[in-house]
Amino acid sequence: MPGTNLTREEAMTRSDLIQVENYEVYLDLTKGDRIFGSETTIKFTAQKNSATFADLIADNIHEITLNGESLAPEKVFSDSRIALSGLQEENTLTVKADCLYMHTGEGLHRFVDPVDGEAYTYSQFEVPDARRVYTTFEQPNLKATYTFTVRTPKHWTVFSNSPTPEPHFEGDSAVFEFSESEKISTYITAIVAGPYVGRTGELTSADGRVIPLGVYCRPSLEKYLDAEEIMDITRRGFEFFENEYGCAYPFRKYDQIFVPEYNAGAMENAGCVTFRDEMLFRATPSEAQVESRANTILHELAHMWFGDLVTMKWWNDLWLNESFAEYMSHLALAEATRWTDSWTGFTMRKDWGMNQDQLPSTHPIVAPIRDLQDVEVNFDGITYAKGAAVLRQLASYVGREAFTEGLRAYFKKHSWSNTVVDDLLNELEAASGRDLSTWAKVWLEEAGVNLMRPEVEVDGNGNYTSVKIRQESFNAGASLRPHRMAVGGYNLNAAGTEMERVFHIELDVTGDLTEVPELVGQARPDVLLLNDGDLTYTKLRLDEYSLENAQKSIDKFTDPLTRSIIMASAWDMTRDAELSPAFFARLVLRELTVEDNSMVMTLQLRNLAHTLSTFVAPADRRELFVEAADALRALAENAKPGSDAQLQTAKMAISYATNEEQLAWVKALHAGEVVLPEFDVNVEIQWALVQKLVAAGVYGEAEIRDMEKEDPTLTGKQRAAGARAQVPTAEVKKATYEACMHDQSLPNDTRINMMRGLWAQAALQPELYSGIVVSFFQDVKNMWESNTHHTAETIALLLFPAPLAGQKDGLEAPQLAAKAWLVKNTEADTSAALIRLISERLDAVERSLRVQAVK
Repeated sequence: MPGTNLTREEAMTRSDLIQVENYEVYLDLTKGDRIFGSETTIKFTAQKNSATFADLIADNIHEITLNGESLAPEKVFSDSRIALSGLQEENTLTVKADCLYMHTGEGLHRFVDPVDGEAYTYSQFEVPDARRVYTTFEQPNLKATYTFTVRTPKHWTVFSNSPTPEPHFEGDSAVFEFSESEKISTYITAIVAGPYVGRTGELTSADGRVIPLGVYCRPSLEKYLDAEEIMDITRRGFEFFENEYGCAYPFRKYDQIFVPEYNAGAMENAGCVTFRDEMLFRATPSEAQVESRANTILHELAHMWFGDLVTMKWWNDLWLNESFAEYMSHLALAEATRWTDSWTGFTMRKDWGMNQDQLPSTHPIVAPIRDLQDVEVNFDGITYAKGAAVLRQLASYVGREAFTEGLRAYFKKHSWSNTVVDDLLNELEAASGRDLSTWAKVWLEEAGVNLMRPEVEVDGNGNYTSVKIRQESFNAGASLRPHRMAVGGYNLNAAGTEMERVFHIELDVTGDLTEVPELVGQARPDVLLLNDGDLTYTKLRLDEYSLENAQKSIDKFTDPLTRSIIMASAWDMTRDAELSPAFFARLVLRELTVEDNSMVMTLQLRNLAHTLSTFVAPADRRELFVEAADALRALAENAKPGSDAQLQTAKMAISYATNEEQLAWVKALHAGEVVLPEFDVNVEIQWALVQKLVAAGVYGEAEIRDMEKEDPTLTGKQRAAGARAQVPTAEVKKATYEACMHDQSLPNDTRINMMRGLWAQAALQPELYSGIVVSFFQDVKNMWESNTHHTAETIALLLFPAPLAGQKDGLEAPQLAAKAWLVKNTEADTSAALIRLISERLDAVERSLRVQAVK
């Protein structure tokens, strides 16, 4: 990372000096498995006699020519920059270099499939990694057109932002000469090359053009390629977004390519979207996984307008890309697909944002991005989920019709250009007639979250005499925000079988106290629920009477969104040490008996897992593990055969099996001696069973090797690595830690499987981890400085010893070790991004300790 940073000030200075017209890029992918040839010619204008720099990270630079004059690389190239001086009004820069294939999911990633022995490559350039493939001016507001030529082995194909041309052949090579692209930023250019296979289709855009569609993957995954479903969702998204934005799809084709060892979920390269190939399901997926994939497809498609056609000027407005894509994808799911209840599933995403917003590193949605390292750590729950929740609130605040009218005006005015937040707000103000300056200040420019609670008074007849909503600033210094929301009332029916909504009142909440006069004189319901319908973004509390009734009758609410709002409040109370973690765990288990929304079930199971492994006091865990595993097994056995509920609860029951009887059930399930009706014991379930039995010491290396033979794929190798990390000995734990921390040859996904396996026994067997806390804080800074940002961030996040919270003393207590590290390491000599990450993980440990103390 040293020497590869770029500050906002440097970027703005450069964009004041130059404008880029076109890149001509020639890539030679036939030079072996380590390097590829890269030749770039850039045409750009500049202020006469000015000086600036271009960006490149290369293994070797052969030649640099500026306006016909040869420049000595050793004199003008340093770190990742090529110094350019004496510029003319019109300039041509040519750089010939060899660049390195990456194995970290950044730049041009190269992977060899163990099934067919073939190499597959793909690019991932966001934020600053186009410079690992060709010479660039690496910042979003220097848009240009691109003309790529790519030489590959003869049997390969290549995808980029322009339509794939017919290649011409030169000996054993194929040469693909792409037409000039549209005007876009460097980070959304793309090269995907290899013997990929797929399906094609087409659609007609709003302006009458025929848009070719393609869906591709490696041949070893072709049988899992749900091309028709993927293209159906894509077509629905095209129609929805073109209508919503009042703007036809801006590019000439739309390829979607599923690629291996991918770090992100997907990337919105213009007309050439890449996805992690785990989204091609090798095994029966939960409905939540299917919906999540559909959401990702629509998220990336939404980016073709928000991000690609209109792009932020600098990364502080990253939210203009991500928050809008997040919001629009859920809107499209709800209004254009079969997932009409997608806003219920959105509660899982809001949970991510809410958690991030309560960390010491919380930041405004419009974040103060000083440099590239700042932006790397702001791809977080605030930028995505909170931003989307706030946009949903904004749409309610100005009205959906005005919101849509404003978006259409925004695209009409700013197509192919770069914008800042005020450009969008100006159009929304014009469309709605509302002044959004105060709204923008408190929602977009201030960090933190509000908390709302009802304050009620009731007379002797059980009728309300006063209902008020108290708004508090949960984060010190945060303003009280305006909210458009609803208040709902629920009563248990006469049969005692169902909680029925008896009123739903929409209102504006402002300031610290808002009265609800409509409820005065009405009978107090069993449950009074703020933010009924989940329109705003806030922490919630229920009044004491409502809380007691809601918790007793959580399984009587028939609407999954209502259940999820109540459960989110209970989860938040648990995280804030206001509710016993054991009570919350049992509340989840009761809620799961009626849960029929897959996304909500996924969220509740995730929160249950965190509670059991981290929030429950160590002395109480084994007992609660056993109780939960029994309850989950009963849920799986009583679920509808072959159902989503059966799948999700069975997997969780396997994961938390603890005593001899439970482990015997897991072993019998693997051996086929126990059968759940219509339960598919597919390859992923088999791996889950084997990993659990390895972690328990029942299975060992022989069983891992047997599974590897059955599953000789990339995923199989990753699962095997994770299984080996779960062997329950201190020696294996130490060796796994050392490999994950220091072995730079490990592919990211393999390392991730190993790091997750490392902590498999942390909740119940902390003695296996002797010395790892001390080693982590000795090693982490050097590791950070020795790896690319994404790799370093992943290692620091997953190796941080948070799972040992409350289980170690002295130097091995993670909270004490982290505090000592933060005292020793400051921004004067340590990456601010690393300091932020350690601070966040320390906060998580301290939260766990507070919650563990609640009985």
